Amino acid sequence: MTDFRTDSRIVLTLDAGGTNMVFGAMKGGEYIIDPITFPANSHDLDLCLGTMVKGFEAVIEKLSERPVAISFAFPGPADYPNGIIGGYLPNFPSFRDGVALGPFLQRKFGVPVFINNDGDLFAYGEALGGTLPEVNAKLKALGSAKSYKNMLGYTFGTGFGVGMVVNGELNRGDNSCVETFCLPHKKYDGVIVEDGVSVRAVKRVYGELSGDKDHEFEPKDIYDIAEGKTPGDAEAAKKAFAEMGEVAGDAMATAVTLTDGLIVIGGGITAARKYLMPSLLAELRSKMKTLGGEELNRVQMKVYDLDDEAQFAEFARGEQRELKVYGSDKTVSYDPQKRIGVAISKMGASKAISVGAYTFALDQLDRM
Repeated sequence: MTDFRTDSRIVLTLDAGGTNMVFGAMKGGEYIIDPITFPANSHDLDLCLGTMVKGFEAVIEKLSERPVAISFAFPGPADYPNGIIGGYLPNFPSFRDGVALGPFLQRKFGVPVFINNDGDLFAYGEALGGTLPEVNAKLKALGSAKSYKNMLGYTFGTGFGVGMVVNGELNRGDNSCVETFCLPHKKYDGVIVEDGVSVRAVKRVYGELSGDKDHEFEPKDIYDIAEGKTPGDAEAAKKAFAEMGEVAGDAMATAVTLTDGLIVIGGGITAARKYLMPSLLAELRSKMKTLGGEELNRVQMKVYDLDDEAQFAEFARGEQRELKVYGSDKTVSYDPQKRIGVAISKMGASKAISVGAYTFALDQLDRM
Protein backbone atom coordinates (compact mmCIF):
# COMPACT_ATOMS: atom_id res chain seq x y z
CA MET A 1 0.00 0.00 0.00
CA THR A 2 1.26 3.48 -0.89
CA ASP A 3 1.75 6.10 1.83
CA PHE A 4 -1.75 7.34 2.67
CA ARG A 5 -0.32 10.71 3.71
CA THR A 6 0.50 11.54 0.07
CA ASP A 7 -2.59 9.90 -1.45
CA SER A 8 -4.76 12.36 -3.38
CA ARG A 9 -7.97 10.32 -3.25
CA ILE A 10 -10.92 11.66 -1.25
CA VAL A 11 -13.00 9.42 1.00
CA LEU A 12 -16.27 10.44 2.67
CA THR A 13 -16.49 9.69 6.39
CA LEU A 14 -19.16 9.51 9.07
CA ASP A 15 -19.06 9.54 12.87
CA ALA A 16 -22.31 7.68 13.54
CA GLY A 17 -23.67 8.47 17.00
CA GLY A 18 -27.11 7.71 18.31
CA THR A 19 -27.76 11.44 18.92
CA ASN A 20 -25.84 13.15 16.11
CA MET A 21 -24.15 12.18 12.87
CA VAL A 22 -20.99 14.03 11.88
CA PHE A 23 -20.05 13.92 8.19
CA GLY A 24 -16.66 14.72 6.69
CA ALA A 25 -14.15 14.06 3.93
CA MET A 26 -10.50 12.99 4.14
CA LYS A 27 -7.58 13.35 1.75
CA GLY A 28 -4.06 12.28 2.57
CA GLY A 29 -5.28 11.12 5.98
CA GLU A 30 -6.52 14.61 6.97
CA TYR A 31 -9.95 16.21 7.00
CA ILE A 32 -10.38 18.71 4.17
CA ILE A 33 -13.72 20.34 5.12
CA ASP A 34 -15.30 21.43 8.37
CA PRO A 35 -17.51 18.69 9.79
CA ILE A 36 -21.24 18.78 9.02
CA THR A 37 -23.56 17.64 11.81
CA PHE A 38 -27.20 16.53 11.66
CA PRO A 39 -29.48 14.90 14.25
CA ALA A 40 -29.26 11.12 13.83
CA ASN A 41 -33.02 10.38 14.06
CA SER A 42 -31.92 6.89 15.04
CA HIS A 43 -35.38 5.91 16.30
CA ASP A 44 -36.91 6.14 12.80
CA LEU A 45 -35.30 4.17 9.95
CA ASP A 46 -36.63 6.35 7.14
CA LEU A 47 -35.52 9.55 8.85
CA CYS A 48 -32.14 8.06 9.79
CA LEU A 49 -31.31 6.86 6.28
CA GLY A 50 -32.55 10.17 4.90
CA THR A 51 -30.17 11.96 7.28
CA MET A 52 -27.24 9.90 5.96
CA VAL A 53 -28.07 10.79 2.37
CA LYS A 54 -28.52 14.46 3.27
CA GLY A 55 -25.22 14.53 5.16
CA PHE A 56 -23.11 12.93 2.46
CA GLU A 57 -24.75 15.14 -0.21
CA ALA A 58 -23.87 18.22 1.84
CA VAL A 59 -20.23 17.11 1.99
CA ILE A 60 -20.05 16.36 -1.75
CA GLU A 61 -21.33 19.88 -2.51
CA LYS A 62 -18.27 21.28 -0.74
CA LEU A 63 -15.76 19.17 -2.70
CA SER A 64 -14.02 20.12 -5.93
CA GLU A 65 -13.31 16.46 -6.77
CA ARG A 66 -15.47 13.37 -6.76
CA PRO A 67 -14.93 11.05 -3.76
CA VAL A 68 -13.75 7.52 -4.48
CA ALA A 69 -15.46 5.79 -1.53
CA ILE A 70 -17.43 6.09 1.69
CA SER A 71 -15.82 4.58 4.79
CA PHE A 72 -16.90 4.77 8.43
CA ALA A 73 -17.42 2.98 11.72
CA PHE A 74 -20.86 1.93 12.96
CA PRO A 75 -21.59 0.82 16.52
CA GLY A 76 -23.03 -2.56 17.31
CA PRO A 77 -23.28 -6.02 15.72
CA ALA A 78 -23.05 -6.26 11.96
CA ASP A 79 -22.01 -8.25 8.92
CA TYR A 80 -19.39 -5.67 8.10
CA PRO A 81 -17.96 -7.15 4.87
CA ASN A 82 -21.45 -7.02 3.33
CA GLY A 83 -22.39 -3.71 4.94
CA ILE A 84 -25.40 -5.10 6.82
CA ILE A 85 -26.21 -3.67 10.26
CA GLY A 86 -28.58 -5.44 12.64
CA GLY A 87 -29.11 -6.95 16.07
CA TYR A 88 -29.01 -5.42 19.53
CA LEU A 89 -28.31 -1.74 18.89
CA PRO A 90 -29.29 0.43 21.88
CA ASN A 91 -28.33 3.66 20.07
CA PHE A 92 -29.96 2.66 16.76
CA PRO A 93 -33.18 0.81 17.65
CA SER A 94 -34.58 1.15 14.13
CA PHE A 95 -31.73 -1.03 12.78
CA ARG A 96 -32.43 -4.07 14.98
CA ASP A 97 -34.20 -6.12 12.30
CA GLY A 98 -31.29 -5.69 9.87
CA VAL A 99 -30.49 -2.92 7.39
CA ALA A 100 -28.43 -3.32 4.22
CA LEU A 101 -26.75 0.03 4.87
CA GLY A 102 -23.68 -0.47 2.67
CA PRO A 103 -25.63 -1.54 -0.43
CA PHE A 104 -28.13 1.29 0.14
CA LEU A 105 -25.44 3.98 0.25
CA GLN A 106 -23.50 2.43 -2.64
CA ARG A 107 -26.62 2.48 -4.85
CA LYS A 108 -27.34 6.06 -3.82
CA PHE A 109 -23.85 7.50 -4.38
CA GLY A 110 -22.28 5.13 -6.91
CA VAL A 111 -19.05 4.54 -4.96
CA PRO A 112 -17.84 1.60 -2.85
CA VAL A 113 -18.93 1.71 0.80
CA PHE A 114 -16.88 0.23 3.63
CA ILE A 115 -18.27 -0.14 7.16
CA ASN A 116 -16.32 -1.47 10.13
CA ASN A 117 -16.37 -1.66 13.90
CA ASP A 118 -14.82 1.37 15.61
CA GLY A 119 -12.39 -0.82 17.61
CA ASP A 120 -11.20 -2.42 14.37
CA LEU A 121 -10.62 0.94 12.71
CA PHE A 122 -8.83 2.29 15.79
CA ALA A 123 -6.37 -0.61 15.67
CA TYR A 124 -5.96 -0.31 11.89
CA GLY A 125 -5.31 3.43 12.06
CA GLU A 126 -2.72 2.95 14.80
CA ALA A 127 -1.09 0.08 12.88
CA LEU A 128 -0.76 1.99 9.61
CA GLY A 129 -0.34 5.58 10.72
CA GLY A 130 0.26 5.70 14.45
CA THR A 131 1.90 3.67 17.19
CA LEU A 132 3.12 0.68 15.16
CA PRO A 133 5.16 2.61 12.55
CA GLU A 134 6.33 5.05 15.24
CA VAL A 135 7.67 2.23 17.41
CA ASN A 136 9.36 0.54 14.45
CA ALA A 137 10.99 3.80 13.35
CA LYS A 138 12.24 4.43 16.88
CA LEU A 139 13.64 0.90 17.12
CA LYS A 140 15.48 1.38 13.82
CA ALA A 141 16.89 4.73 14.98
CA LEU A 142 18.24 3.02 18.11
CA GLY A 143 19.98 0.36 16.00
CA SER A 144 17.60 -2.47 16.83
CA ALA A 145 16.87 -5.17 14.26
CA LYS A 146 13.52 -5.84 15.92
CA SER A 147 10.38 -4.90 13.98
CA TYR A 148 6.69 -5.47 14.71
CA LYS A 149 3.81 -6.38 12.39
CA ASN A 150 1.03 -7.28 14.83
CA MET A 151 -1.04 -5.02 17.07
CA LEU A 152 -3.96 -5.10 19.47
CA GLY A 153 -5.82 -1.81 19.76
CA TYR A 154 -8.08 -1.18 22.76
CA THR A 155 -10.50 1.67 23.37
CA PHE A 156 -11.48 2.63 26.91
CA GLY A 157 -14.80 4.46 26.97
CA THR A 158 -18.49 3.65 27.11
CA GLY A 159 -17.41 0.11 26.32
CA PHE A 160 -14.24 -1.96 26.07
CA GLY A 161 -13.48 -2.10 22.35
CA VAL A 162 -10.78 -4.05 20.56
CA GLY A 163 -9.26 -4.41 17.11
CA MET A 164 -6.61 -6.80 15.88
CA VAL A 165 -4.07 -6.29 13.10
CA VAL A 166 -1.97 -9.28 12.03
CA ASN A 167 0.89 -8.88 9.54
CA GLY A 168 -0.46 -5.47 8.59
CA GLU A 169 -3.93 -6.83 7.82
CA LEU A 170 -7.09 -6.08 9.79
CA ASN A 171 -8.46 -9.30 11.27
CA ARG A 172 -12.24 -9.02 11.07
CA GLY A 173 -12.77 -12.73 11.75
CA ASP A 174 -15.16 -15.00 9.89
CA ASN A 175 -18.24 -13.48 11.54
CA SER A 176 -17.24 -9.82 12.00
CA CYS A 177 -17.06 -10.70 15.67
CA VAL A 178 -13.57 -10.08 17.04
CA GLU A 179 -14.63 -8.84 20.49
CA THR A 180 -13.27 -8.37 23.98
CA PHE A 181 -16.19 -6.98 26.03
CA CYS A 182 -17.58 -10.47 26.69
CA LEU A 183 -14.42 -11.97 28.21
CA PRO A 184 -14.77 -12.84 31.91
CA HIS A 185 -14.31 -10.20 34.61
CA LYS A 186 -11.33 -11.10 36.79
CA LYS A 187 -13.10 -10.29 40.05
CA TYR A 188 -16.68 -11.47 39.45
CA ASP A 189 -17.73 -14.92 38.27
CA GLY A 190 -20.09 -14.88 35.32
CA VAL A 191 -19.71 -11.13 34.72
CA ILE A 192 -18.39 -9.59 31.49
CA VAL A 193 -15.08 -7.74 31.59
CA GLU A 194 -16.67 -4.58 30.17
CA ASP A 195 -18.37 -4.07 33.54
CA GLY A 196 -14.85 -3.55 34.88
CA VAL A 197 -13.33 -1.61 31.96
CA SER A 198 -15.65 1.25 30.99
CA VAL A 199 -16.97 4.62 32.08
CA ARG A 200 -19.65 2.93 34.18
CA ALA A 201 -17.01 0.77 35.90
CA VAL A 202 -14.97 3.75 37.11
CA LYS A 203 -18.13 5.46 38.36
CA ARG A 204 -19.39 2.32 40.11
CA VAL A 205 -16.12 1.46 41.84
CA TYR A 206 -15.60 5.03 42.99
CA GLY A 207 -19.10 5.01 44.47
CA GLU A 208 -18.51 1.71 46.25
CA LEU A 209 -15.13 2.69 47.70
CA SER A 210 -16.11 6.22 48.69
CA GLY A 211 -19.48 5.23 50.11
CA ASP A 212 -21.12 7.80 47.82
CA LYS A 213 -23.06 5.49 45.50
CA ASP A 214 -25.42 8.26 44.39
CA HIS A 215 -22.65 10.53 43.10
CA GLU A 216 -22.95 12.09 39.67
CA PHE A 217 -19.24 12.28 38.88
CA GLU A 218 -17.92 11.33 35.44
CA PRO A 219 -14.42 9.81 34.99
CA LYS A 220 -12.98 13.28 34.32
CA ASP A 221 -14.35 14.46 37.66
CA ILE A 222 -13.03 11.35 39.40
CA TYR A 223 -9.60 11.98 37.89
CA ASP A 224 -9.69 15.55 39.20
CA ILE A 225 -10.60 14.17 42.63
CA ALA A 226 -7.60 11.82 42.46
CA GLU A 227 -5.42 14.82 41.57
CA GLY A 228 -6.79 16.87 44.46
CA LYS A 229 -8.36 19.43 42.13
CA THR A 230 -11.96 18.58 43.10
CA PRO A 231 -13.35 17.72 46.55
CA GLY A 232 -13.98 14.03 47.08
CA ASP A 233 -12.34 10.79 48.20
CA ALA A 234 -8.93 10.90 46.49
CA GLU A 235 -7.92 7.37 47.52
CA ALA A 236 -11.19 5.93 46.23
CA ALA A 237 -10.68 7.78 42.95
CA LYS A 238 -7.16 6.43 42.50
CA LYS A 239 -8.29 2.89 43.35
CA ALA A 240 -11.19 3.11 40.89
CA PHE A 241 -8.76 3.68 38.02
CA ALA A 242 -6.29 1.12 39.40
CA GLU A 243 -8.99 -1.56 39.47
CA MET A 244 -9.93 -0.76 35.90
CA GLY A 245 -6.27 -1.17 34.89
CA GLU A 246 -6.05 -4.51 36.69
CA VAL A 247 -9.21 -5.90 35.08
CA ALA A 248 -8.15 -4.62 31.63
CA GLY A 249 -4.67 -6.10 32.04
CA ASP A 250 -6.15 -9.50 32.83
CA ALA A 251 -8.19 -9.48 29.61
CA MET A 252 -5.26 -8.16 27.58
CA ALA A 253 -2.98 -10.91 28.89
CA THR A 254 -5.29 -13.52 27.39
CA ALA A 255 -5.52 -11.77 24.02
CA VAL A 256 -1.86 -10.78 23.60
CA THR A 257 -0.73 -14.31 24.45
CA LEU A 258 -2.54 -15.43 21.30
CA THR A 259 -1.62 -12.42 19.14
CA ASP A 260 2.02 -11.79 20.19
CA GLY A 261 2.21 -8.13 19.20
CA LEU A 262 2.18 -4.59 20.52
CA ILE A 263 -0.74 -3.11 22.47
CA VAL A 264 -2.04 0.43 22.01
CA ILE A 265 -4.78 1.98 24.14
CA GLY A 266 -7.00 4.94 23.29
CA GLY A 267 -10.01 6.76 24.70
CA GLY A 268 -10.59 9.64 27.06
CA ILE A 269 -10.06 7.58 30.21
CA THR A 270 -6.39 7.13 29.27
CA ALA A 271 -5.88 10.67 30.63
CA ALA A 272 -5.77 8.83 33.98
CA ARG A 273 -2.73 6.88 32.76
CA LYS A 274 -0.73 7.40 35.96
CA TYR A 275 -3.38 5.52 37.94
CA LEU A 276 -4.32 2.95 35.26
CA MET A 277 -0.99 1.76 33.92
CA PRO A 278 0.82 0.45 37.01
CA SER A 279 -1.89 -2.12 37.76
CA LEU A 280 -2.42 -2.90 34.06
CA LEU A 281 1.28 -3.62 33.55
CA ALA A 282 1.48 -5.55 36.83
CA GLU A 283 -1.29 -7.84 35.59
CA LEU A 284 0.46 -8.42 32.25
CA ARG A 285 3.68 -9.19 34.15
CA SER A 286 2.03 -11.41 36.77
CA LYS A 287 2.88 -15.05 37.51
CA MET A 288 0.93 -18.30 37.39
CA LYS A 289 1.74 -21.83 38.52
CA THR A 290 1.43 -25.29 37.09
CA LEU A 291 -0.28 -27.99 39.15
CA GLY A 292 3.23 -29.19 39.97
CA GLY A 293 4.03 -25.82 41.56
CA GLU A 294 6.30 -24.47 38.80
CA GLU A 295 6.01 -20.69 38.43
CA LEU A 296 5.48 -19.25 34.94
CA ASN A 297 4.92 -15.81 33.49
CA ARG A 298 1.28 -15.07 32.67
CA VAL A 299 2.45 -13.59 29.35
CA GLN A 300 5.38 -15.44 27.85
CA MET A 301 6.86 -12.26 26.39
CA LYS A 302 8.53 -9.61 28.54
CA VAL A 303 6.19 -6.60 28.73
CA TYR A 304 7.51 -3.02 28.47
CA ASP A 305 5.90 0.38 28.98
CA LEU A 306 6.73 1.99 25.63
CA ASP A 307 5.92 5.49 26.90
CA ASP A 308 8.73 5.25 29.45
CA GLU A 309 11.99 6.27 27.77
CA ALA A 310 14.18 4.10 30.00
CA GLN A 311 11.99 1.07 29.39
CA PHE A 312 11.90 1.77 25.64
CA ALA A 313 15.70 1.84 25.55
CA GLU A 314 15.77 -1.55 27.28
CA PHE A 315 13.03 -2.77 24.92
CA ALA A 316 15.17 -1.75 21.92
CA ARG A 317 18.33 -3.24 23.35
CA GLY A 318 16.95 -6.68 24.16
CA GLU A 319 19.55 -9.33 24.87
CA GLN A 320 21.44 -9.32 21.58
CA ARG A 321 24.53 -11.54 21.48
CA GLU A 322 26.68 -13.52 19.07
CA LEU A 323 26.12 -17.26 18.86
CA LYS A 324 28.81 -19.54 17.45
CA VAL A 325 27.77 -21.92 14.69
CA TYR A 326 28.70 -25.41 15.83
CA GLY A 327 31.71 -26.89 14.05
CA SER A 328 32.84 -23.62 12.46
CA ASP A 329 34.39 -20.27 13.29
CA LYS A 330 31.26 -18.40 12.14
CA THR A 331 28.80 -16.63 14.40
CA VAL A 332 25.23 -15.45 14.04
CA SER A 333 23.39 -12.70 15.90
CA TYR A 334 20.87 -13.98 18.40
CA ASP A 335 18.38 -12.22 20.63
CA PRO A 336 16.62 -14.73 22.89
CA GLN A 337 14.37 -12.16 24.57
CA LYS A 338 10.74 -12.35 23.51
CA ARG A 339 9.18 -8.96 24.18
CA ILE A 340 6.18 -6.78 23.53
CA GLY A 341 5.10 -3.33 24.70
CA VAL A 342 2.10 -1.23 25.69
CA ALA A 343 1.58 2.39 24.63
CA ILE A 344 -1.08 5.05 24.96
CA SER A 345 -2.29 6.41 21.62
CA LYS A 346 -0.68 9.68 20.60
CA MET A 347 -3.22 10.33 17.83
CA GLY A 348 -6.22 9.80 20.06
CA ALA A 349 -9.03 7.35 19.42
CA SER A 350 -11.14 9.63 17.20
CA LYS A 351 -8.29 10.52 14.81
CA ALA A 352 -7.03 6.91 14.74
CA ILE A 353 -10.51 5.64 13.82
CA SER A 354 -10.72 8.22 11.02
CA VAL A 355 -7.27 7.29 9.70
CA GLY A 356 -8.28 3.63 9.93
CA ALA A 357 -11.44 4.25 7.91
CA TYR A 358 -9.51 6.22 5.28
CA THR A 359 -6.66 3.75 4.90
CA PHE A 360 -9.00 0.75 4.91
CA ALA A 361 -10.92 2.23 1.98
CA LEU A 362 -7.74 2.93 0.01
CA ASP A 363 -6.42 -0.57 0.66
CA GLN A 364 -9.67 -2.19 -0.48
CA LEU A 365 -9.84 0.00 -3.58
CA ASP A 366 -6.28 -0.96 -4.51
CA ARG A 367 -7.28 -4.62 -4.42
CA MET A 368 -10.25 -4.19 -6.75
